[in-house]
Amino acid sequence: MTRDDSDRDDPGSEPVTDGGTEAAGADDVALDPWGSSTVSDYRKLFAEFGIEEFDEILEEVPNPHYLMRRGVIFGHRDYRPVAKAMREGEEFAALSGFMPTGDPHIGHKLVFDEIIWHQQQGGDAYALIADLEAHSARGLSWDEIDEHSRNYLLSLLALGFDPDEGELYRQSDNREVQDLAFELGAEANFSEMGAIYDFDGETDISHMQSVVTQMADILYPQLEEPKPTVIPVGPDQDPHMRLARDLASRMRFFGVTRAYAGFGLEDEERVILDDLYADLTDEPTDAGEDADPLRCEDAAEALRESRDRYESPGCDPATVDALAEKLENAGKEPLRPRTRFLDRNATEEAFEALIDAVEGEKRVYDEHVDSFELSREAAEELAREVELDHGGYGFLPPSSIYHRFMTGLTGGKMSSSIPASHISLLDDPEDGYDKVKSATTGGRATAEEQREKGGKADECPVYELYAYLLAGDDDEFAKEVYDECVGGERLCGGCKEQAAELMEAFLEDHQEKRAEWEEKIDELDIDLDSDRKRQ
Repeated sequence: MTRDDSDRDDPGSEPVTDGGTEAAGADDVALDPWGSSTVSDYRKLFAEFGIEEFDEILEEVPNPHYLMRRGVIFGHRDYRPVAKAMREGEEFAALSGFMPTGDPHIGHKLVFDEIIWHQQQGGDAYALIADLEAHSARGLSWDEIDEHSRNYLLSLLALGFDPDEGELYRQSDNREVQDLAFELGAEANFSEMGAIYDFDGETDISHMQSVVTQMADILYPQLEEPKPTVIPVGPDQDPHMRLARDLASRMRFFGVTRAYAGFGLEDEERVILDDLYADLTDEPTDAGEDADPLRCEDAAEALRESRDRYESPGCDPATVDALAEKLENAGKEPLRPRTRFLDRNATEEAFEALIDAVEGEKRVYDEHVDSFELSREAAEELAREVELDHGGYGFLPPSSIYHRFMTGLTGGKMSSSIPASHISLLDDPEDGYDKVKSATTGGRATAEEQREKGGKADECPVYELYAYLLAGDDDEFAKEVYDECVGGERLCGGCKEQAAELMEAFLEDHQEKRAEWEEKIDELDIDLDSDRKRQ
């Protein structure tokens, strides 16, 4: 949910869960999977990185998780195919990995809950131990990795992950993941890694290898067959998602796009030509519909004569010139909308099969096929079908959802290296109680001032505990705590006492369930005792 600062003292307003627009001590928007885990302004992610607001698709999600309803899950990339699969009872998957670098804490619980919820909605659920990444990027020994891996899995299972219906694995033991990583590595290069992750000449090869292994993890649920797949992550992991989506596309036999003539188009050129074509023909631009006769050279002349109309803000004038030149060079070729199949990695046999499979009017070129009757959606389906029939992967671009980071109990970011800032899922319940009682709050300087002005719940780590965890699925309770705080009815002492008691009860229950799984974990199909050389 979004709100501005003017709502903060309105007792009837909806609660937000990001600790305000900017968290204390937060970093600028620089997404680093191995560095900072804070974001100073989540709104910048929409503009700078193309992450979409989750609120816009919330109504499309059946039975949304409370983290979605409360805005803790604030953004997504291409989540609609997953939501559609849920609504229609089709196959989908959810996967996330855990780098075993310390004890699991309440911040990690967000991802545990997201994987478990997707499993409960009927998805194929995958949870992996990113041990190769922990060893290469963080330098942990295999003994440390084994100990932490066990603790992560016990908490995941205690929170509700069903190992009989899902899959648990560690990167180092999954040969299919490693083989896929090798294939994906052929589609990436060092320059790209440097641009995305700031790798340089001092970066070790194992660290780079761990990246393509993570790409293989993300695509692993689609090895048997393509299916919508969501990866729940924090926004710092978005560089991985962007690369994974690019690699999924590069591995495809065919690309599908829209075109108007034999030449290719850049994205900005296509937008301009869409408008130009509509203006010149007064016809829809969807492929498969007849259009009035129009020649490329005529369109070039019209574009040059009215170029101001098509130079939108932010559009490089050189783009208009480049498009006009392409149209002019195409001469008298008819300008007609069509759906184009691009040959990316197809075998000769697969390309010939695609040509045969495209029915109706078409035009065949050396490296692409144009259909004048197929919609883009139908073309995507046909291209994937031909690819799968000829040994390709047919990957769908993986989706992602993004959750806000929890504020540390001491203010600033929650950090595993600062014990007082977080509550470990392994903490003694009494210690959890004490940490909450000692936590920073968004309260006023005095009780009198708080009653008069209300508390600042949007900036309060304790309120976040209610919204993210302690209120569970009870939205009314979370809203009640918020409204009482900002309305001045709830004072920090009583609020922290209630939160501390709830935290203590949660840890007691969680650790009882961990103990139950401790007796059964060795029966699971995952090796928690690495036989690798000890370092």
